Amino acid sequence: HQGITFNFSHFRLERILNSNTSTKLVSLLGHFTDLSEEKWAVVILEKKPFTEDDLTSKGLFSVKTTVIYPATQKHIDKYSKQEVHIVQETQELYQEVTLKHIEREQFSLEWLYNILEHKKEKERIIFEDPCEETGFILLPDLKWDNKNPETLYCLALVRKHGIKSLRDLNSNHLPLLRNILTKGVAAIEEKYAVGRSQLRIYLHYQPSFYHLHVHFTYLKHDAPGIYCEKSHLLDTVISNIELMPDYYQRATLSFVVRENDRLWDDFRGDSRKAIKHD
Repeated sequence: HQGITFNFSHFRLERILNSNTSTKLVSLLGHFTDLSEEKWAVVILEKKPFTEDDLTSKGLFSVKTTVIYPATQKHIDKYSKQEVHIVQETQELYQEVTLKHIEREQFSLEWLYNILEHKKEKERIIFEDPCEETGFILLPDLKWDNKNPETLYCLALVRKHGIKSLRDLNSNHLPLLRNILTKGVAAIEEKYAVGRSQLRIYLHYQPSFYHLHVHFTYLKHDAPGIYCEKSHLLDTVISNIELMPDYYQRATLSFVVRENDRLWDDFRGDSRKAIKHD
């Protein structure tokens, strides 16, 4: 959280929300008692990847810390350990279940608009195309330290408003998608010396926020959300739309939903049943 200094000597742990041994990440729930006894904070601790310098320095014990404050119940649910399920979403189910859920539940996008309008994080921008139709801003993802190229993780945020996700994309968006692919790759190669053949470039479905964005990660880095039930390679998305302009308005898309998410309840309660049982 920008603008607030967190003193961890005042952090009072309530409980561990999740601990992931494969990603070396732990999520904690508690209070910063010097700030508020009532407001929750979610603290995410992640072991940074080793570098050669770490082996002879204090870097061996370095941990990346992310604080979400004040944390809402949505944040607490998001970072809590829970069961997950795959659903098969038809276009009809998207319109009647998922879209209604998005409109009812999504987080504020004010932070993103502040980036697009240069009110926040201007110094972090790697590349910017100012065109309102096909332009975007490329910047390091907060999950990356912007130093180690082997864990490279960048995010392209489109300038055009109103494109929520993969489901909205059609042939009208091909110039935008091609522009992100071409110029995003060129900017990353120029700044970090990582070429296209070593980049994984993809969209998430469902995304973590509903304003179109594209992920760029180093191919050997096992970044969160790279698996087939979550990620859609940008090259494949472009190819699908070239073959069928309304592909993503017609296709059935599978995705993972968490058991504590209201969207799971919405799908379970819908008579059209997107959930397949053995």
